[in-house]
Amino acid sequence: MDLGLAGKKALITGASRGIGRAIAGVFAAEGCALALASRDRSALEAAAAELRAAHPGIAITIHPADLSRTADQEALARACPEIDILVNNAGANPPGTLAEIDDATWRAAWDLKMFGFINLTRACYAGMAARRSGVIINIIGAAGERLNAQYILGSTGNAGLMAFTRALGSASPADGVRVVGINPGLTATERATMLVESWSRAAFGTPDRWQELPQVKTLPFGRMAAAREVADLAAFLASERAGYISGTIVTIDGGAANRH
Repeated sequence: MDLGLAGKKALITGASRGIGRAIAGVFAAEGCALALASRDRSALEAAAAELRAAHPGIAITIHPADLSRTADQEALARACPEIDILVNNAGANPPGTLAEIDDATWRAAWDLKMFGFINLTRACYAGMAARRSGVIINIIGAAGERLNAQYILGSTGNAGLMAFTRALGSASPADGVRVVGINPGLTATERATMLVESWSRAAFGTPDRWQELPQVKTLPFGRMAAAREVADLAAFLASERAGYISGTIVTIDGGAANRH
């Protein structure tokens, strides 16, 4: 399906691996020019090389940046002044209970994901509003709606980003901008492996028994989501085929968030 994204400019954070890398691949296939950001220069260079080989002629720039730092957020926005699509994806909240997560961990995680999303959105939104065109997609996480005290930092932060997305997306159409969110459930990435291993460690004292966990054994359709499935949804939401969608968050978890 041609989504009409050819020639659009997309900035994707956390783009060197996992969901961000999958989104970059789908957007490149749709003909988007890409600006890829993450902390890891070598991983970005490898991702860009793979994308250029698979999609000759697509313009790709890389932007190594620590998006927990306000200066880096602002510098990234200046380096990409006329983007059509912003995908906020950088950040991974560590698992743990209230007693286990200390103050420094809360602040470091939220500097990257919570304030990284908010500050980069602020920095890019003004230009989009001036052009009266743009789409902001926040890749958040289903823990914000299926709250989990064992993942209290992630649940709390994701719930806040869901509120941010809905609030801004309710007003942004007045500026010609759409703001939407995606809440992936467990998705087959390195991050998911780390998370289920932490659950296994909490339940069994070892990281390698996660296949025995009830929440894994009962996954919808017997599997995690594929990163490509999240990426395909992001491409649709970025397109004019989703032109009347704003302030909405789509959950892609096989229905798990609604289980009791």
